[in-house]
Amino acid sequence: MNHPPAFPSPPSPATRWWLTTPARIGFVLAVPLLGLINQYLGFLAMIAAIVLVWKDSLWQKGAKVAATIAAMALLGAVLPDPPEEGAAVAREDGKGAAARTLAPPSATPDVPSPTPKLRPEAADYRGMRLDEARDKAEAAGFGASDHNASDDDKSIWMRSNWTVCFQKTGWTMSETKTIDFGAVQTGAPCPGTDGGAIPWPTMPELTWKTWKTARKEVVALGVVPADHVRAATAYLNDTLPDEGKYDNWRVCATDPVEGADVTIDTWVTLGLTHPDNGCPEPGESKEGRADLPDRDDDGDPDYRDPFPGDRSRNSTFPNGFPDSSGNSSGGGGGGDGDGWNCPRTRWC
Repeated sequence: MNHPPAFPSPPSPATRWWLTTPARIGFVLAVPLLGLINQYLGFLAMIAAIVLVWKDSLWQKGAKVAATIAAMALLGAVLPDPPEEGAAVAREDGKGAAARTLAPPSATPDVPSPTPKLRPEAADYRGMRLDEARDKAEAAGFGASDHNASDDDKSIWMRSNWTVCFQKTGWTMSETKTIDFGAVQTGAPCPGTDGGAIPWPTMPELTWKTWKTARKEVVALGVVPADHVRAATAYLNDTLPDEGKYDNWRVCATDPVEGADVTIDTWVTLGLTHPDNGCPEPGESKEGRADLPDRDDDGDPDYRDPFPGDRSRNSTFPNGFPDSSGNSSGGGGGGDGDGWNCPRTRWC
């Protein structure tokens, strides 16, 4: 006897509800909600949702793949980020231990950096002679060294002729205190920074000032001693009187010129003229200086020649020279027969 083919029994109402499309979608949407409560509940919900999507479902394969990806993405969106490597992880034990930092297994333990060693303190030796500063520093336990503090590359030979501008302390590898001096030649101003240019003073404007005033201004620069300031005549054929008698003579030219650097090695020359004369005009000088008028060409400028038209009479011999040739140098005739023409002179 033939039996009719067997059909599977219809599912119960509860089973039918689990297999409906809204139920499957609901499980997918429940994944992030449960993940927010607990990440493990969220993970289990995701597994259940994936099983329901793929088992006994009439959905197309593409829809099943999309639902699976959606469930995983939703769970991943709500899960907390993993702790960074070496981040602090709080761990509570029975005694309430404090949070500790977990370092990766391969990380090298932190080694505390050594405390930087402060520079040793030293007395202020700036402004002292270099040789004295070194002696005092060495007596205080320092190893002393020195260098030229300017940019002129001069070597330090006689430390007694140098002055300290800068000092710097430190330590050697063997824990010995050191001090290094930056110095300049005594009399020179210190540069603004160690190794910089020396700020030399410059030649002031001295034209038509008296010798006495001009000389004081040069010495006041602080680098030229008084005996390094010399007087000269501004005119080639002029002569300075004895020292002290040209204090009121006027300056026409200077060497170095106005605005030039004046250093400790500089000799300053002031070209002077008598107040009765002006200074040489530009272009009228030869070899840097001009000549004063000298009508009788006796080498004695007219301004101080008592007989500017008589070559035999000048400021040195105002009464004239005896003339053995018999020619009269002072005018008039006569004589005493010895060839000298003496009237009105100191010779007869």
